[in-house]
Amino acid sequence: MAKFSAEQAAAVAAIKQVINEWGDELDRNDGLTMIAADVLTQDCRYFVGGEWREGLAATAQFYKERKARLEAAGGAPVMRHLITNYRVGFTAEDAGGDRAEVGFLLLFFAAVGTPPFDTCDPAAVADVRMEVRRESDGHWRICLFDSGQTFRRG
Repeated sequence: MAKFSAEQAAAVAAIKQVINEWGDELDRNDGLTMIAADVLTQDCRYFVGGEWREGLAATAQFYKERKARLEAAGGAPVMRHLITNYRVGFTAEDAGGDRAEVGFLLLFFAAVGTPPFDTCDPAAVADVRMEVRRESDGHWRICLFDSGQTFRRG
């Protein structure tokens, strides 16, 4: 079990919050206001849609194009990202305590239509790895997002 100082424990709470805000941005706004959500660093590395995106602008562009593509194909789904089993670690090389690695499980639900839905099995269960950084303004932001699906709906 990881042992944290009081300052690290406070950082863990802030890190969890920014990750929850990231998930909420995807659920409520389809990632379309990712820049305004202020949860990613300007220089983030982001694996989505089968490829790496470099930078906040490229990540935001992916979500804009994704929404248009889904709408053209019959409708963008209502999504919910459930985040659980957080594991936060501070790297030994980071004496300032301004970087952390985060792992968690992501359960992803998606259905086209208008809620409430009668049923919806998870579309995927993924192992997620993030790196976060406390920036000069004191706020934690995600600087790396990577995930791999363990289970997915057929």
